[in-house]
Amino acid sequence: MPAIDPDLRRCWLFGPGADAGAHEAMLASGADVLIVDLEDFTPENLRAQARELLPALLAHTKSAGKLAAVRINDLGSDGPQDLAAAMQASADIVAYPKAEQASQMAALDQAIGHWEHATGRPTGSVEILPVCETARGVLDVRELVRASTRVKAALMGAEDLATDLCAERRPDSLELEQARRQFLLLCRAAGIEPVDAPYTFGDGEGARQETIESRRLGYRSKSAVRPEHASVICEVLSPGLEQIAHAKAVVLAFEAARALGEDRARVGNHWVEVPTYRQAQRLLDRARRLAIPI
Repeated sequence: MPAIDPDLRRCWLFGPGADAGAHEAMLASGADVLIVDLEDFTPENLRAQARELLPALLAHTKSAGKLAAVRINDLGSDGPQDLAAAMQASADIVAYPKAEQASQMAALDQAIGHWEHATGRPTGSVEILPVCETARGVLDVRELVRASTRVKAALMGAEDLATDLCAERRPDSLELEQARRQFLLLCRAAGIEPVDAPYTFGDGEGARQETIESRRLGYRSKSAVRPEHASVICEVLSPGLEQIAHAKAVVLAFEAARALGEDRARVGNHWVEVPTYRQAQRLLDRARRLAIPI
């Protein structure tokens, strides 16, 4: 399985399949996962060219310590050709567009299994990433998870989802707020990592603020469509010095209180009980796994 744990994949960056210049920007972005998009980001007449570019791009992605993902087209259209190219290029993750039915995941699971055998890769080593871009996909994400053990994370779309909702798309993303909250809840209930929708507008400050809001909701991963947003997302979704210092204070105070037989501790104006203590421990563990000094 891919080496980077799902909860440490802070930024998933989409990029076009046939644009070599964009590939350089993707590789330099700092994103943890690069998603080569053979669907919407690659016009139909350029898909053959994009497939030919996959081996070199995915090799460079892996050598840079990143995970290599490929978003294929629907299996009823160009998907089989895309999947063949992705598997022969050793993709770590296959992303599926407009995922909303368990049957889609089951069929993709079977097809990936065929290619794992054909290419000599370990069975079950390639993940599936459902990209939930419709109301049904968001609401039925637990059914997608049940259909395949390859699903370790799911990603919520933005533009297609807003279109499906008949919503007006604005930079504050108010129109996606309910879906964003519900998607996180359903993914957590299913035991997989939710990947927040991309901020599809151009300004970096907007991307920062939306990522801060996502972090507060409980997201640890967010997608992007602009390479310059990747470093911002990774920064916000990594424990900062102040967060680490506060978490350490919480752990020390709570453990000292328990040693004295007390049920809780006070840190500043906040009473620290077991859930807060565990959350602080989780943050410190995340920092360690991201190789951030604590």
